[in-house]
Amino acid sequence: MEKTGFQPRIEWTDALFEQFQVRMETNEWATWDLFRLAYEAERTRVVPNFDQLICLQQLPEVTPYPHQLETAKKVLNELHGRAILADEVGLGKTIEAGLILKEYLIRGLVQKVLILVPSSLVIQWVRELNDKFKISAQKQKNSYSWTDYEIVVSSIDTVKRDPHREIVLKQEYDIVIVDEAHKLKNKKSKNYEMVNSLRKKYLLLLTATPVQNDMKELYNLITLLKPGQLGSQNDYSSMFMETKRTPKNRVELKKALSDVMIRNKRSEGGITFTKRNVQSILLDMYPEETELYEHVTEFIKEQYRKLREEGKGNFLQLITLQRQICSSPYAALVSLKNMKDSEKTPPEVRGRVEELHAMAEKIPAYKKIDKLIELLQTMDDKVIIFTEYRATQDFILYMLQQHGIRAVIFRGGFKRNKKDWMTELFKNRFQVLVATEAGGEGINLQFCNQLINFDLPWNPMRLEQRIGRVHRLGQQRDVHIYNLSTRGTIEEHIVSLLEEKIQMFEMVIGELDLILGNLKVGRKLDNEMMDLFMRNASRDEMKTKLDELGEEMVRVSDVVR
Repeated sequence: MEKTGFQPRIEWTDALFEQFQVRMETNEWATWDLFRLAYEAERTRVVPNFDQLICLQQLPEVTPYPHQLETAKKVLNELHGRAILADEVGLGKTIEAGLILKEYLIRGLVQKVLILVPSSLVIQWVRELNDKFKISAQKQKNSYSWTDYEIVVSSIDTVKRDPHREIVLKQEYDIVIVDEAHKLKNKKSKNYEMVNSLRKKYLLLLTATPVQNDMKELYNLITLLKPGQLGSQNDYSSMFMETKRTPKNRVELKKALSDVMIRNKRSEGGITFTKRNVQSILLDMYPEETELYEHVTEFIKEQYRKLREEGKGNFLQLITLQRQICSSPYAALVSLKNMKDSEKTPPEVRGRVEELHAMAEKIPAYKKIDKLIELLQTMDDKVIIFTEYRATQDFILYMLQQHGIRAVIFRGGFKRNKKDWMTELFKNRFQVLVATEAGGEGINLQFCNQLINFDLPWNPMRLEQRIGRVHRLGQQRDVHIYNLSTRGTIEEHIVSLLEEKIQMFEMVIGELDLILGNLKVGRKLDNEMMDLFMRNASRDEMKTKLDELGEEMVRVSDVVR
């Protein structure tokens, strides 16, 4: 067999013709069993439509939800294998992609496959395809993998580098699947250029966030799948964009999107989740912690006012320090040491920083840590602890070890093999996983149903992203979430505001996930909340700021509702 284009053909040779003649003369094909087997095989291959998925008979490990079956059928029947799977977080886009791929493979319509995913998810994809879908997918290991394997899973970062790029671009793929496809949003990026250059018949793009910062990103994704679907970029802008984040002619836009994109939402009937129980625990800090918090906050306000008077707008270090002092004195201690040792710290500031650093070093105990250990000692099941800062993460791990609680850490700097190893340790041997948000991206931890937010993000979108690691399809138990915060700090204001707003947010674009990736909105919110706090703004002013964010989310959500 040779491959020409995308259709296999038989190369007739003298040897093959002689074998054919022998079989005909000896009537070797005349048995009923062989005829019936050949007949069934051919009948399967020529089924005219995909109203029934024949792959389900071969997938005892997979019991798809109705929305996943309908998505697979629509992609196969109506969208002809080129689609954006844009389900909300936790609704099983990977299952949908697996069903589509398996169906194509069984019907003989696909043979050569390339799957591009974040590096941290390569192992997870390979295992799921092999274990659940009985698809012989291989992890890309070297430059020979592209030609030696029919079904390869790799990171897009690897594919776009030489020598891999040159080899991959020479291949002819029956189907390409891209997970976290919002990373293709920039038409000028190497990611976009690479996927656009691949020789492919079918293309699946998986992303819960098809719109992030600009509606032009949606145009770019659609153009990858179906060039011309939304007209030229100028036509699209004038027809469908009121502003870069606000659509117009929404009925026409939604109709155009329905030809290339499928989005299932949690709020729709038939998609049910276990109950989510949230408990907010407000703590009184120890006197030494309160004193440090007040001194650090006063120092931050002084520096903040000074930078504003001088017309300087880089408040990142101050924002970080204020949030770290809410997270743990240890995290603030690390930052204060860095400021103390930095040559960039002005002499008139250094002395004050040294005083604060010395004060932080003397704190004998942390209230949050004590409460955390108390909570864990009442739990006999697995628990995920989320924190924003590595220093806090390291200190939590140290204190848990001191109390005989077995725990592993998980963070963004780990290579994919180490992340996979840590996940396995947590699942099979350890009670606690201490994770940063960066470390928690893309992992599914439905085997755990208890989550402790040791510190809280100031943005409700990021809080939902944490919870989405455990509260998703496949979770069999109710999920218990504990939010720790300290009285008399900005964290106390934030947690109460989050409690008020999170229910409203959950009614918009699917529990926040459409703009979870909207980092510009996130950074803007952090800066504005910090500014309000520095100016001693009232709680009502802070609430108004979150109201404004909610209104913006509603406007963006109309794009794909």
